[in-house]
Amino acid sequence: MINEGRITREFVEHGRVEDCPVIDTHAHYGPFQAIYFPRHRPERVIDTMDRCGVRWMLISGHQALVDTERGNAEIARLVADYPDRFRGWWVISPNYPDRIPAELEAFEATPGFLGFKLHPSQQGVSLTADAYTPAYEYANARGLPILSHTWSGAGLCSYREVAAVADKYPQIRFLMGHAGYGDWLDSAKVARDHEHVYLELTAAYSVRGALEIMCEHAGSRKITFGTDHPWFDPHYGIGCILSAYMTDEDRRNILYRNAQTLFGLPLEVAG
Repeated sequence: MINEGRITREFVEHGRVEDCPVIDTHAHYGPFQAIYFPRHRPERVIDTMDRCGVRWMLISGHQALVDTERGNAEIARLVADYPDRFRGWWVISPNYPDRIPAELEAFEATPGFLGFKLHPSQQGVSLTADAYTPAYEYANARGLPILSHTWSGAGLCSYREVAAVADKYPQIRFLMGHAGYGDWLDSAKVARDHEHVYLELTAAYSVRGALEIMCEHAGSRKITFGTDHPWFDPHYGIGCILSAYMTDEDRRNILYRNAQTLFGLPLEVAG
């Protein structure tokens, strides 16, 4: 194993480490058209979490990406049924800006949600578009987190758009989903230069060298773990972190400490 430490050895031997829980900050729930997900139901998801040592999963609904009312309500039911394993991301759609005020009211009235989820690539609306303004102002006034899909290429959700939003709304804790996939160095610099911007690792962990770039230029304290579950299995993502050139302290930061600090989630571990 690369840079093997105790955490790596125990994960390899047992599939999990009792004193190194995992918080998955980027997951999805429910079926998706034309894709077979064998483990998307709650009991199967929790079974996967238990096998991998994932203590908490922060989750949004596939359905919410196209129908926010039904999809967010679906996640509200999931969180209510399993309040000790899941927290929700409330999806905001810029495609129906006239609905956003009502969505914000519903968010405020619904327990179990941490903040907002955006997906500019799927919805075809740039992070800097005026349609998001009510959600940004709401989140900024309350210091809420936002998880957004980010990817290379200017115009929708690259590091450039993230930097512009972060400059304008300094109280939003902004998680760059997929860590600005492909633009590793520039995305890391945005996280480094903005105290409230973080890199979220879904899919990024699979690119050899990307993790090391992020740790060097942003620091492991600015990185959170995520999987896009059920699209990817947590063991795969955890394995990528275990095999990267970093210390066990870095691994703990990424796998649970940073998310615990950001979201205040209870864990049965100290330090």
